Amino acid sequence: MEKLRARYMEYVDTFKEPDGRLPEMMQLKLTHTMMVVAAARKIAEGEHFDERTRTACEAAALLHDTGRYEQLKRYNTFRDSDSVDHAVFSHDIVKEKGWLDGWTDREAILTAVLVHNRRDIPAADMDELTLAVSKTVRDADKLDIFRVLEEQVRNTDWRNDSRAFWNLKTEARPNPTVVRCIRAGAPVSYQDITCLADFVLVQVGWMISGLEFKTSRRICAERGHLAFRRDFIRQLTDDPAVDELCDIADRRLCT
Repeated sequence: MEKLRARYMEYVDTFKEPDGRLPEMMQLKLTHTMMVVAAARKIAEGEHFDERTRTACEAAALLHDTGRYEQLKRYNTFRDSDSVDHAVFSHDIVKEKGWLDGWTDREAILTAVLVHNRRDIPAADMDELTLAVSKTVRDADKLDIFRVLEEQVRNTDWRNDSRAFWNLKTEARPNPTVVRCIRAGAPVSYQDITCLADFVLVQVGWMISGLEFKTSRRICAERGHLAFRRDFIRQLTDDPAVDELCDIADRRLCT
């Protein structure tokens, strides 16, 4: 892990500006990555994974967003639909760099990177280790995406600069299609996300059906992520579906 972390940071350093700093949005992604690693460690401990699985979870968490830096450099956006699938991009970069050459669990880690942003993972095709690592990275990613949204809301002029929120409309009622999908526990197509309320409600949907592990749901509840989203969406819309979906999420986080 120490060697892998060093190689990763050497790669990230290539995106620094002449003054030695990462561009702001890239620094956001680096911080996110380190928080995902920490969350993956907590989940693995809480679920009592063995040492081999824990190490693979940490490695996949470290590498899951490797492609984000080049994505922003080339396309000036983190929105995959306007650029590239960042999970595929990350997988391909890690594989090309050879950072995992010699790792016993190389394929499990690469697969976890590849599927971390998919609506569904091909669980039937995975062995026990690959499935555990993939689920852990997905949960850890979501847990820190919750934090990222809250930091953006608290510390940026998000009404006038919503790049981190795909430049979505800030004051609009949620798309009924998004509401129906979340209510049914079904995946939401990113093409149906038309406003900021949709964007945030998708995260409420993760709390209903997207967090795989009990440890992940416990961490989410302890951090107050649901309450923040309920209050924030009320600033965007008075649609009654907001409280309905938040109530469903609240019950789910208690299980």
